[in-house]
Amino acid sequence: MKSVHHGFHWTAAKDRLIAVLLLLVALLTVVFLMLILGFLITRSFPALKEVGLWEFLAGSRWMPSSRTPGYGASRMIYGSFMVAAGALALPVPWGLAIAIYISELAPKPVREVLKPALETLAIFPSVVLGFVGLVLLAPWIARVFDLAHGLTALTGVIMLSIMALPTIVSIAEDAIGSVPQEYREASYALGANKMETILQVVIPAARSGITASIMLGFGRAIGETMTLLMVAGNALSLPVTRVWGVPIPDFLRSVRTLTATIAIEGLDVPWGSLHYHALFVIGTILFTFTFVINLLTDWVLHRWRVED
Repeated sequence: MKSVHHGFHWTAAKDRLIAVLLLLVALLTVVFLMLILGFLITRSFPALKEVGLWEFLAGSRWMPSSRTPGYGASRMIYGSFMVAAGALALPVPWGLAIAIYISELAPKPVREVLKPALETLAIFPSVVLGFVGLVLLAPWIARVFDLAHGLTALTGVIMLSIMALPTIVSIAEDAIGSVPQEYREASYALGANKMETILQVVIPAARSGITASIMLGFGRAIGETMTLLMVAGNALSLPVTRVWGVPIPDFLRSVRTLTATIAIEGLDVPWGSLHYHALFVIGTILFTFTFVINLLTDWVLHRWRVED
């Protein structure tokens, strides 16, 4: 009896120790996040003080090295969201269909081959995918659309779609697979067939995980640097065309993103100059966007859990 009592206390002590360690790791993550944010803000402050936040967000002229410098990042912000949003158009329906097939329809041998193969795609370095896009996809885009070159937003969108697909498939498949089997059996008992059960029972039950996969795929796309640096053209013009007088994004023009700007100009910028601090403003804007996207994702997931 004494041994059992001692074992119970030892188990409880281990559980408390693990809980404390996990809490410390979580707090350390928050501290690191705050330190990064603080570093970005302090480095950005000289540029914000001299130029102003509104000029960065709304200005369209980015010419830091000119005699009359301009620090408007609106075109880069537009380009970043344009290619990131465009990159979800293909992998979301495609990735969801693959996730449904792997989780609900594929035979076990096919599932054991297909899922690892897709996850392997996620480990390819972005510079390798960028090189493939540069030498294979870009010339094909130029031929198909009769362009002078294929370094366009469309090229970047296609490459980002390929890069975001494994994230969306993996997380969505795990979410679909975690739906309790009782849900499916209850649906069959009511007379629904397999596809009706998948579309009307399983997918709604897994919607929080599917939403998380989409938002993580979007975060993967908006934070990508090297691939877009190699295939998107890096032009500072506004990629917009008009159809019946309505401005719409023009994916056949070159774009420059926030991440590509930091990569292009970060190595050559004079240390401590206004241009140097302006690049930190761009980093802060990018950090803020991704942070807000994550907050919105958590809010949506929490709301759906409460409703469920």
